[in-house]
Amino acid sequence: MPVEFLTDEQAAGYAAFRGAPSRSELERFFFLDDADRELVESKRRAHNRLGFAVQLTTVRFLGVFPEDAAGVPVEVVDYLAGQLGIVDSTVLEAYGEREKTRFEHMWELRRLLEYREFAEVEAELRAWVDARAWTTGEGPKALFDAAVGWLRERRVLLPGVTTLARLVASVREAANQRLWDTLYGLLNIGQRAVLDSLLVVPAGQRVSELDRLRRGPVRVSGPQMKRRCSS
Repeated sequence: MPVEFLTDEQAAGYAAFRGAPSRSELERFFFLDDADRELVESKRRAHNRLGFAVQLTTVRFLGVFPEDAAGVPVEVVDYLAGQLGIVDSTVLEAYGEREKTRFEHMWELRRLLEYREFAEVEAELRAWVDARAWTTGEGPKALFDAAVGWLRERRVLLPGVTTLARLVASVREAANQRLWDTLYGLLNIGQRAVLDSLLVVPAGQRVSELDRLRRGPVRVSGPQMKRRCSS
């Protein structure tokens, strides 16, 4: 598990198909409009047209290009094949026989659709997550999902799950610390003394336990706060 706020299942489902898309998702992300068709029809062979269409629509849906077209749900492949008039959708198997073709199509789509690398917008995303964390108080999972949406809307290829999760976690932690510092600055000397006394390590208590108490709960909820206060 890359960071504590994502489960193994959530991490595995990041930028990946989790079963077949719904009918509404097929119509929204995998429908080929006139501009899409113009790009696809520039490819001569049926398997290349279908493979190109799979790449074009998958990056639109997931935010990443598929590493293997064979891993795309059959419902997606059949839906695209039907639009292209390709009777036998199994011709897609031939698309994976030449790795260079897949990469050439990916580079072409990145250029034509103006997809950007994560590194180009990382600083901008950090500022956006920071502002959202400061104003909404959302938990890390909600911020993570919002960051994914932000990247997809701006045609930025998604980074690895660990990279994005760590960015969200670190920015949220910094925003929380800034909040505590701001609140602390509003206290008088006596109130500060009371709070500072809470940081003194009692006899027999491990420092690691105190460090855990100093950190805010990963999930902002009543039960989480109660568990920390009673630990």
